[in-house]
Amino acid sequence: MQRILDSIQHQLTDAGSETRRLFHGRGHCYEGLEDLVIDWLPPYAVIRLYKAVDEGWLNQLCDAMRQFEVITGLVVQQRGRGSDAMNCVVWGDVPEQSEVTELGVKYHIKPSRNQNSGLFLDMREGRRWVQQNTKGQRILNLFAYTCGFSVAAISGGAEHVVNVDMSRSAIDTGRENHRLNGFAKEAVTFLSYDLFRSWKRIRQLGPYDLIVIDPPSFQKGSFIAEKDYRKVIRRLPELVAENGQVMACHNDPKLGTDFLKSLMLEECPDFRFVERLKNPADFPEAEPEKGLKVLLYKREG
Repeated sequence: MQRILDSIQHQLTDAGSETRRLFHGRGHCYEGLEDLVIDWLPPYAVIRLYKAVDEGWLNQLCDAMRQFEVITGLVVQQRGRGSDAMNCVVWGDVPEQSEVTELGVKYHIKPSRNQNSGLFLDMREGRRWVQQNTKGQRILNLFAYTCGFSVAAISGGAEHVVNVDMSRSAIDTGRENHRLNGFAKEAVTFLSYDLFRSWKRIRQLGPYDLIVIDPPSFQKGSFIAEKDYRKVIRRLPELVAENGQVMACHNDPKLGTDFLKSLMLEECPDFRFVERLKNPADFPEAEPEKGLKVLLYKREG
């Protein structure tokens, strides 16, 4: 228990008023706690359990977290692939929708309802890179979800971002995220459809100085990495501008960096690997190849 509380205290100190992961057991750095994560969505905390735990132990953890005065509400969420999340507000008045800040910009989140609250916290360093390196650029954000990369890009001075996601509700939240930050609507395009059915509109709005590819690890009926990632990568030559870049992301523990590197080498031989971005410090991984992979490529002129 003390290991968890020490991590919470450390991360709360580092986070200040910004969102962050407070405890990351999924990285296998805490023996016996591999199925526990705790997220900080100020001023609320969310405990996410990936398998059932002893009820007495869970109650003890929830009570112990009351010592952190900045946490005004606590949610417990039972998760599992292929099943709906079950949420329970343990204490505090946690609203259906709230706002969080990351890297100085705001996002709508839903701490007490959605399985995914609205912002994937492990992608913070990817959004930081986009915020710092895309001034004046045109960007394509594939599998945009709630358009976090787009918000980061526009806040950093990007010229235009095209967001594509098949979920209309996610895209609608993306629109709200841009409005929340006061960004001009002319700087952003939102496309809600299945990109595998047609690339025409995406191609017409290009070419792009940066393409972000951040698909789900697995989503039955819409994306299976081993089959579908190649379909995206083989489109890059017709979409990326000369000297443009690609940020290819993947978060399946079964597929390491070699999976993406081999696809890029086979389908886009004129794209040079630049670097793998470091994951946030609040997401420690005993085996980095099983964690989030964010690879940067540049098209040679």
